[in-house]
Amino acid sequence: MNAHVADGLLRAGNANCAGCGMTLGLRWFGEALAGTTPLLAIPPCCATVTSGLFPTTAYHAPGIATTFASSAAVGSGMSRVLRQNNEDQPVVCWTGDGGTYDIGMATLSAAAERNEDVIYVCYDNEIYGNTGGQRSSATPMGAKTTTSARGKVERKKDIMAIMAAHRVPYAASLSLAHHDDFVRKVKLALGLGGFRFLLMLSPCPAGWKCQPDESVALVRMAVGCGIYPVFEVFDGVRYRVNVRPDGTPLEDYLARQKRFKSEGLDVDFLQADVSARWTQLRALEEASPAEDEECATLDDVQTPAVAVSCEVRS
Repeated sequence: MNAHVADGLLRAGNANCAGCGMTLGLRWFGEALAGTTPLLAIPPCCATVTSGLFPTTAYHAPGIATTFASSAAVGSGMSRVLRQNNEDQPVVCWTGDGGTYDIGMATLSAAAERNEDVIYVCYDNEIYGNTGGQRSSATPMGAKTTTSARGKVERKKDIMAIMAAHRVPYAASLSLAHHDDFVRKVKLALGLGGFRFLLMLSPCPAGWKCQPDESVALVRMAVGCGIYPVFEVFDGVRYRVNVRPDGTPLEDYLARQKRFKSEGLDVDFLQADVSARWTQLRALEEASPAEDEECATLDDVQTPAVAVSCEVRS
């Protein structure tokens, strides 16, 4: 199997939608594996559909299709069996936001609390993507879905804060607009032990009501306006921001997606929420910086940091 991973974790000819952020994420994740074959645990989500019909698969790695709530539990069992047999092979839970933020939260929390030797990746398309585009607790405030036709009224759950509170060895957010930082973080996670959590914003053109060729640009805008912070946390206490907002107006990011076309959308409130989150994140980084870890920031190649509370254009 190891020879196949060099060709990528995802095989050509799969049935993924054009512009799917998860597809690019799988490609870059496979690149970071560098010949190492993982064992995959995948709950019901678009990634399960990706594999195709038995006995064929679109993945260059063996995997188990778990129940919706149990990917972290199944991954924990796989990891323990491998360790008992002295086999050094990474176990990767590759999950959507529904199986992470919502239905799988109990087993995710349990595996994190036990510090299971698992890499848990959530590709966050902010909806239940393969069942019609219903809201999840990852859906941002104001976004319209098939079950929030007037726009979601609740804030998005802060999953990174939840995982940091578990004091896992490593938690990081990945950006599909920053390849080198993405691959570095995956390689860093591979070299660590215990529970590692990776979050990836994953545009879904069908659910976000955007064009397939805009996915990477949308992630870049999400990072630039500050609505999607790119940072990493060591042991739940040491923080490092990797890419700082560049002043991209939040309104420009929202305008590129028809899911935010709502008369009730309060851009000023969303901007205030983003600014408050960044005030908190900067305070955490200043109070307990991750200076000793191999976590180089992209500040020297990115636009210098600016005030996050950018002016909203009318």
